[in-house]
Amino acid sequence: MQNSAAAEAYRRNQVLNAPPEQLTLMLYNGCLKFIDEGTAAVKEKKYEDANTLLQKAQRIISEFRITLNMDYEISHQLLPLYNYAYDRLVAGNIRSDVAQLDEAREIMSELRDAWVGAMKKARQESGRGRGGQGYA
Repeated sequence: MQNSAAAEAYRRNQVLNAPPEQLTLMLYNGCLKFIDEGTAAVKEKKYEDANTLLQKAQRIISEFRITLNMDYEISHQLLPLYNYAYDRLVAGNIRSDVAQLDEAREIMSELRDAWVGAMKKARQESGRGRGGQGYA
């Protein structure tokens, strides 16, 4: 029981002290984790568990959508991708269709990987990328 409480305190501390770019990465990774676990639950015919997990991934994508700053061109490119991934998750969840869930996962994985690349580039340009320091 103490290990569980300590682990939760550690996770909470990580979130509270993380810079915004790291929080975004955590959200991408959480979304992928929930998609993976939801897909596994669908395959095991644990539909209630699958629904709960996939809805968590949907909420993360919704958060990405509502926090986009539409003053930037990239946001106009990201919104349709988020919308499509969200729609694939909903349809895959309703129909227990692993192919649609896999499609959503692929999109979110590519976006996460692009985010990691952008973090590394920004870190290098600011001089923080030397000596193994940084976030990605």
